[in-house]
Amino acid sequence: MSPSPITLSAELVELLDDAALTLGELARCCRVTPEWVRAHVAAGVIEPLPGGVAAEWRFAGATLTRVRRIAHLETAFDADPQLAALTTDLMEEVARLRCRLMP
Repeated sequence: MSPSPITLSAELVELLDDAALTLGELARCCRVTPEWVRAHVAAGVIEPLPGGVAAEWRFAGATLTRVRRIAHLETAFDADPQLAALTTDLMEEVARLRCRLMP
């Protein structure tokens, strides 16, 4: 059974942009386990904010989108974490380039 999509209001997205999510909050919002997040941090595909030990990790609000994309790619396409992260990097780059093209 696949998880249902979450719809976020513009106001919540603005709040998340400045947010510093805890490991538990990030895992809960993305419907993954804290162990999944820890494994992906260890693999280098997700980065916590600088400073702090694993028990005190904080993640930028933008990491929420990245984690959700990686988890979706791993689940939907049986991609390994490195491939899912590379695909996510490319998706993020395309989005940045499109923003630059828009007047």
